[in-house]
Amino acid sequence: MSRCVAHLDMDAFYASVELQRYPQLRGLPVVVGGSAEQPPELFNGKPRFAKLKGYAGRGVVTTATYEARTFDVSSGMGLMKAAQLAPEAVLLPADFTAYRRYSKLFKTAVALVAPRIEDRGIDEIYIDLSDSTEDIVMLARRIKQAVRESTGLSCSIGVAPNKLLAKICSDLEKPDGLTLLGMADVPARIWPLPVRKINGIGPKANQKLAAAGIFTIGDLAQTDIAFLQAQFGRSNGSWLYEASRGIDERPVVTYAEPRSISRETTFERDLHARRDRPVLSKIFTGLCAGVAEDLQRKGYAARTIGIKLRYEDFRTVTRDITLPVPTANAPAIRKAAQECLRRVSLEQKMRLLGVRASGLCSETPAQSGGTAGAAGTVQGSFNW
Repeated sequence: MSRCVAHLDMDAFYASVELQRYPQLRGLPVVVGGSAEQPPELFNGKPRFAKLKGYAGRGVVTTATYEARTFDVSSGMGLMKAAQLAPEAVLLPADFTAYRRYSKLFKTAVALVAPRIEDRGIDEIYIDLSDSTEDIVMLARRIKQAVRESTGLSCSIGVAPNKLLAKICSDLEKPDGLTLLGMADVPARIWPLPVRKINGIGPKANQKLAAAGIFTIGDLAQTDIAFLQAQFGRSNGSWLYEASRGIDERPVVTYAEPRSISRETTFERDLHARRDRPVLSKIFTGLCAGVAEDLQRKGYAARTIGIKLRYEDFRTVTRDITLPVPTANAPAIRKAAQECLRRVSLEQKMRLLGVRASGLCSETPAQSGGTAGAAGTVQGSFNW
């Protein structure tokens, strides 16, 4: 292969981190999701785990162990639906502080073996192996071993001539898989797969393709490009045509400046600005502190601070304000976000609240001005 790209995907990442903490749950159906509650209560010195059975709320599944997935529980599913499918599954709250720590550990370990990495999220990366002189299988196994030694977790790796195929491959032999694929293997190994396996084909496009009798990637590959362009537009139609044939020229981008950093949360119940002020104030402060922490950890300051509200009727509004001086300071972020809140209606109940920092630049010590925890001491005339 002239190009050689690996896609590394951690196996059931959030759930696997939780199983490191609670090894007694290994082999059981476990679902991670819902609000960030306290860890399981201790009873006679041992943790007592909640079950999905009887869950009431609108939280969603963050991830699930493979044992829970046998009941058709999947990421993004509502927890109430998951409770119907797997009532005896253990429910654990998400701990994103721990997940970010493990994410940093595995990426640092991989970089020591193969440094040309494109960071694609908390649990996945692309690795450009094109210039490697080492046997690719041996190199991939070394990468997997480095991940396991640094985290105690397993990952799956797909190796292919490009990013599109590598991502598909990393999902073919989970968990703890290693899949190699060349262009000659596309008809036999890729074409039988459903079209949704192509990263970028979402539910709406999948439905539209199904309505046209296109269910597998092979079906898509046999479809005339003119038909695809007529149905999806010239650009998207051409992309679908090429993707079905395993064509992808995107480079592995080893460095890219983030455009924004944000935190948001969906409430377990709709909240009102006045009647639920203490609860909202705590959530609001935590979001601002989290954004400040993320900025400081990544070495950025923000020129623009914004808020996002979603009301009970699902209407969403955003507001932002540009600061005279960039900041990564939690109290300053909270004060700016408060100013944004003054410019929206707070009469309706809300189901979601978010805080966003954009217009990023390299942070200086003066811009940081303290730690994220300082946000908890901030009070303003609008006391959220």
